[in-house]
Amino acid sequence: MSGADAIAAASLVALVLLSAGLLLSTIRILIGPTVADRVLALDLLTILALGFVGAVTIRTGFTLYLDIAIALGLLGFLATIAFARYILVRSRPVAEQPNQEQAP
Repeated sequence: MSGADAIAAASLVALVLLSAGLLLSTIRILIGPTVADRVLALDLLTILALGFVGAVTIRTGFTLYLDIAIALGLLGFLATIAFARYILVRSRPVAEQPNQEQAP
């Protein structure tokens, strides 16, 4: 087996395993009992998608996919921060939330 064949086989195995992880992460997003579970599953989904794009990059040889992976990583990071802030604001009692005026 040559080096190119070994890389092709390894990238195929990686794509299969990452696909299984993407499926399981999607299931966790759909049935997650809490919002925190869904946020963690979404973060995992982003990381698995990064790995998937990386494996496709190695398999095809198109380095343009690496730019897509960088953008996906930044988007996933921002989504995680936004959901964490949502969970933080949602968990506060009503009296502690800032600048809420009462209607007459």
